Amino acid sequence: MDIFSFREEEEISRHSPLALRLRPRSLDGFVGQRHLVGEGKPLRRLVENDLLSSLLFYGPPGTGKTTLAEIIAASTSAHFSLVNAVSSSIAELRRIILEARQRLGREGKRTVLFIDEIHRFNKAQQDALLPAVEAGVVALIGATTENPYFTVNAPLLSRMRIFPFEPLAPEDIRQLLDRALACSESGLAGVTLTEDAAATLAALAGGDARVALNALELAAAIAPAADSGSRVVDKAAVEMAVQKSAVVYDRDGDSHFDTISAFIKSVRGSDPDAAIYWLARMLEAGEDPLFIARRLTILASEDIGNADPHGLLVAVAAAQAVHMIGMPEARITLAQATAYLACAPKSNSSYLAVEEAMKTVKQRPGDCVPVHLRDSSYSGAANLGHGKDYLYPHDFPGNYVAQDYLPAGLATVRFYRPTGNGYERTIRDRLDCWKGNRRGKNGGK
Repeated sequence: MDIFSFREEEEISRHSPLALRLRPRSLDGFVGQRHLVGEGKPLRRLVENDLLSSLLFYGPPGTGKTTLAEIIAASTSAHFSLVNAVSSSIAELRRIILEARQRLGREGKRTVLFIDEIHRFNKAQQDALLPAVEAGVVALIGATTENPYFTVNAPLLSRMRIFPFEPLAPEDIRQLLDRALACSESGLAGVTLTEDAAATLAALAGGDARVALNALELAAAIAPAADSGSRVVDKAAVEMAVQKSAVVYDRDGDSHFDTISAFIKSVRGSDPDAAIYWLARMLEAGEDPLFIARRLTILASEDIGNADPHGLLVAVAAAQAVHMIGMPEARITLAQATAYLACAPKSNSSYLAVEEAMKTVKQRPGDCVPVHLRDSSYSGAANLGHGKDYLYPHDFPGNYVAQDYLPAGLATVRFYRPTGNGYERTIRDRLDCWKGNRRGKNGGK
């Protein structure tokens, strides 16, 4: 590198964001992801022993995926090639793979190919990687914020080991903030962060190191300077720098599915506080309120059912109200329905009944409607025997009479098994009574 190129790189580095300037160069300086790079953990062993195979780093932004790839680049004896899927092409991939093949043949030297945002590659680009990965020409390391099971081709994914990255814990963020303030290269000489400001920044960062460090840099820039030139970054400066913590939520990606899953499971688990928290998180992120209403309507039948038949009425009424009034007022209706359904008695008996019945139908496609249940309302039906011996329940005490309504061979099958929860206890007792009458009709069987 000549003096002009060096000066150019130096200027670029000086003006780059704080998060980029403070990236660690070794595993000892890496913060977070202890389940992956802590002492004795599998990924740390792979890096330290330079035994890299094809890997996939999957997790939210700002959790260290690219940083760890750069640490690998600095520590491996293999040639390291870096590609960003946003700007790369099949032609570039083929050139890198050809060079990797030649390098392996001439020098016996492996190539590690790191692809940032690998989920941005289309199917053709991912397929272009497959032969080289399968043959061991390159060890592929991909990084993605999207669920790889949805965005990475199955054949390629099957040849990679997935390492999930988690959002950084508040104590990890605090460690990064302290390190930044102590680093002579950070440009934060004379800056002090109050305890309230540090706690606020750690909370608002949402587990994203990039957000935390860049917000610290901005907060330091807008904090008033004392006569000595020192600056105190307080909570107000942090809140001004961050302005608003963006909820991590992608309506087409993982956060969408994970959050609605947490919401439904909280309602099913009868925890109204957790359910309303996840509801608020979705609404704050801009989720379609009608989508939430539809999910509540499904849940009302699947997880509550006849334990509280009013649950479905509440859910349907909420969906209609949301459609009529829209946001922001619809948030109140959704919260009311969520709280009601979370506190309702639970039963999945209706869900289990229809699943078992559909399974039976698939296994017995030839079953016929019993003759006594067939349509007898048209001329000539009697000649076919349709409706013969049918017993009209309203002609009997209690509007019940024991007779068979299922095809031959299924007379004793029970699909619907009500629980003892809520109103289903009444239903169960009623069915048990009718079942006793049926046994009497069949001679005690």
